[in-house]
Amino acid sequence: MGAPYYQFCPVAKAMELLDERWTMLLLRELLLGTEHFNDLRRGLPRMSPTLLSHRLDQLQRAGLIERIAHGADVRYVLTPAGAELRPVVEQLSAWGVRWIGELGDADLDPKLLLWDMHRNIDHETVPDARTVIALHFTDASPARRRWWLVIHDGDADVCDADPGYEVAIEVRCSLRALTRFWRGDIEWTTLLLAEDATATGPSHLRRALPSWFTRPGYAAVPRVGALAGVPGR
Repeated sequence: MGAPYYQFCPVAKAMELLDERWTMLLLRELLLGTEHFNDLRRGLPRMSPTLLSHRLDQLQRAGLIERIAHGADVRYVLTPAGAELRPVVEQLSAWGVRWIGELGDADLDPKLLLWDMHRNIDHETVPDARTVIALHFTDASPARRRWWLVIHDGDADVCDADPGYEVAIEVRCSLRALTRFWRGDIEWTTLLLAEDATATGPSHLRRALPSWFTRPGYAAVPRVGALAGVPGR
């Protein structure tokens, strides 16, 4: 628990738990359905394993999550108290989209972006055969420029080394542009027409590509006033 505020106000009592660094982002991951420690780390790549363990212990002691172990398989599952925070996190997300400004370069992370994309695939729309999307981020460092999404049999993997399968579509764009698309700041057609991006592959796959993904709910939140046109959003 964080330092007490010594106020009877329920906001103060709630924030004694929730305003610890990383806690709300950890709850975001749990609300998205992530249950295993290593997958939580992938969604929170800059959070140390030690701190992640500590925060999970805090949430368990506070009654927001339950630790379920079956042999070596350990899952962290939200209790009703934890699940009740869903609208709080969703409203924070919507507020952040409407009112928080430009993304900095340090906010752009190809691994984190593709991790989020891989868990939001509409597998009903993807071809039945193994489908590989190769991505080339023109504005990323050489070591983080090439990535692959491998979609097969209702599952998906994010690879930073060539998996060796035939590529169905290759997308070449800036990391910032694809992040903006994923956040709902621009649409796919805008990305291709105005962001110096290209998609290479059979025409029917190129047309279908954006339908393979279900963007996060905050992507549909209307932008407010001048922020809708802020460069880099």
